[in-house]
Amino acid sequence: MNIQNAWQTDFDFWGAKPIRVEPSRAQLTSDAGLLPLRQFDEQIGLTQQFAQALNDPRSYCDHTFLEMARSRIYGILADYEDQNDHDTLRFDPVFKLISNRSPDDDPLASQPTLSRFENAITIASLKRLRDVFIDQFIASFATPPKHLTFDLDAVDDPAHGDQQLVLFHGYFDQYQYFPSFITCADNDQTVMVSLRPGAVHAALGADDDLEYLVCRLRQVWPSVHIHVRGDAGYGVPWMYAVCERLSLDYTFGIAANNVLKKRSETLLEQAVANFETRGQPQRLFEAFWYQARSWPAPRWVIVKAEANAQGTNRRFIVTNRPGARIMPEPAYDDYVARGECENRNKELKCELKIDRTSDHRFMANYFRLYLHAAANNLLVRLRRAFASPPVQLAPPSRVDNEPVPPDALDGRARRCYFNRRRQADPLGEGLPCTWRSLLIKVAAEVSVSSRRILVRLSASWPYLDWYRRLAAFLTSSQPISSG
Repeated sequence: MNIQNAWQTDFDFWGAKPIRVEPSRAQLTSDAGLLPLRQFDEQIGLTQQFAQALNDPRSYCDHTFLEMARSRIYGILADYEDQNDHDTLRFDPVFKLISNRSPDDDPLASQPTLSRFENAITIASLKRLRDVFIDQFIASFATPPKHLTFDLDAVDDPAHGDQQLVLFHGYFDQYQYFPSFITCADNDQTVMVSLRPGAVHAALGADDDLEYLVCRLRQVWPSVHIHVRGDAGYGVPWMYAVCERLSLDYTFGIAANNVLKKRSETLLEQAVANFETRGQPQRLFEAFWYQARSWPAPRWVIVKAEANAQGTNRRFIVTNRPGARIMPEPAYDDYVARGECENRNKELKCELKIDRTSDHRFMANYFRLYLHAAANNLLVRLRRAFASPPVQLAPPSRVDNEPVPPDALDGRARRCYFNRRRQADPLGEGLPCTWRSLLIKVAAEVSVSSRRILVRLSASWPYLDWYRRLAAFLTSSQPISSG
């Protein structure tokens, strides 16, 4: 327990009475909202399985790998992404509870100990972590899914030091790592992660990762139908080949070239003419068979041509989905929906700081990627489990007043619906920053007696009801399912 020396400070800006500030001898924390997440973690076993995949070579230790993994994962959730933060957090009573220590016990691991922990991770441990992520993804489904959609994406990770395998990438104009992710559009979980040197192709190794994932899933769900999506960085021959060999549906962006531009010139001219005539934005589609020189056979390409007040825009995708030959527009719209995958990766990068790969060793930084991805999956699974069920809407334009499912909404109606859902269900729809402001970042007093550990929250805290509702949900007898 870290007790500061007694001191007092008076402020006189309020004329009626002086305002006196002094330290309390009680054990206080500013992150009591992590306790419900720890309760959920206990129910699904995420950090326990994570730590079991790690090989601990030490014969004697004060801090187990499980304790240190939980310190780092929960620290990331609470916006403490640096190891240095734990030189202070190691005394925090809630972080001790999360790590299965009493608030009166010795401090948790310091920054040097955590650094040795991350640098001790081996390639074998990383391979086991890959399997743990897939196992947890499978376990998150209460019933076997009939259809799964996986999104592939690569994220630039700028480096500001002399880390191993940091290289200069000409497109991003920076020294960086170039990690890739496979996420599931059906439940927002990060299923596979891969840290790569900074100058590689966006799709390097993605075919191997995808094949490993598909083979693992089909061992459990032999009849599951899998659809794979990726931007133009993944629209390369080896990705088409692996998808066709594994009998996967795929939709990838494809970079424009002179042949594709020539084939779609008439469509673009028609979109421009329609816009000039009608004064409304135009979006037209066309599809055709196309074979590049490096392709063994023709593939189906869909082109979208837009014309509006901002100018023109053409985009191409290549797909083997059967329905795309009949209805190219819905096939393209489904490809555009992969933008949600990019939003999830943006959460990882900007809110959970997955780009904080500042260890010197490449393998240690690879492990950091897993730490941040595990923190994300813990929050995503709790968010989906606690979310209110979607409601059916009856827009005023519907004369029959029949309810409309959210997936059928489009444009402004869809935006209004999700804005209302975020207001009514801020935790179920919330980003990590929302969870921090509404739940995680709350002050509490922690006291230990012979019978219990008591955590006192402020009764005037404006978000206390959300904490109470989440706690009631997690301590109920109903099974947790977040698939």
